[in-house]
Amino acid sequence: MRYRTIADTRVSAIGLGAMPRSIEHRPDEARAITTVHAALDAGVTLIDTADSYHWHADEVGHNELLIARALARYGGDTSGVLVATKGGRGRPGDGSWTVTATPAHLKQAAEASAKRLGVETIGLYQLHKPDPAVPWAESVGALRDLLDSGTIRAAGISNVTTAQIRQAHAILGDGLVSVQNQYSPAVRASEPELQLSTQLGLTFLPWSPLGGISRSSLDGPSGPTSADTAFQHIAAERGVSPQQIALAWLLARSPAVIPVPGASRPASITDSARAADLKLSTEELAQLEDALPE
Repeated sequence: MRYRTIADTRVSAIGLGAMPRSIEHRPDEARAITTVHAALDAGVTLIDTADSYHWHADEVGHNELLIARALARYGGDTSGVLVATKGGRGRPGDGSWTVTATPAHLKQAAEASAKRLGVETIGLYQLHKPDPAVPWAESVGALRDLLDSGTIRAAGISNVTTAQIRQAHAILGDGLVSVQNQYSPAVRASEPELQLSTQLGLTFLPWSPLGGISRSSLDGPSGPTSADTAFQHIAAERGVSPQQIALAWLLARSPAVIPVPGASRPASITDSARAADLKLSTEELAQLEDALPE
């Protein structure tokens, strides 16, 4: 496993997106916990969660509690694992997502997340999405207060523009350590945010990083996959999954990138973790670049 850093914290170059284990169509708890343990066995030391990763309205924090149980039941050392969580979104239980990023809500949400995770200080707390009803500076100011109070050690922002990154950086300074936007072979609208994050020394955490490869390869390394993309062609030549090629491509985009692919099965995250040690050649990267959609 290769490693990268979030501020001064060393973490695996591939993280684990925990959402699939708590929302609709989630696996049973035994398989969910086994999946977390498989990630830890593979060397993954970054787990990305949120208080809104749940299915029904009355189970806020389902995923955070699940991660806490999985870590507690793991037989090995988990002291080096960074659990990053998020606040500012909600799920009323009808499949929709809401946004509430008032300072009062964010402070209350962070304190509740810390309790669920069983920690005094959250290692990385991310504002899940800007709230159009709340001035951005006020929401970011709540992160500043959480840093000052010691509730969180580092702050991140998610689903943001370059202007919002710059404003948050001005307010938080070194307290801002990460940006989490959607980014994948198929969805590259956040290229400006990736480049700015790299310039500012912020870690860029792509969510939904496997867009643009076949659905079967999103689900795991086994089973048939279509052979109509450059990712499949190079994967076949390498004898690895298209999933690994996509993640290796992301790692090559910038030293600031740490993908956090989701997984609901042990085989999926075990396969994804192998991408940390997969280096694509200049020729392979050019081939992938030429094949990307405009």
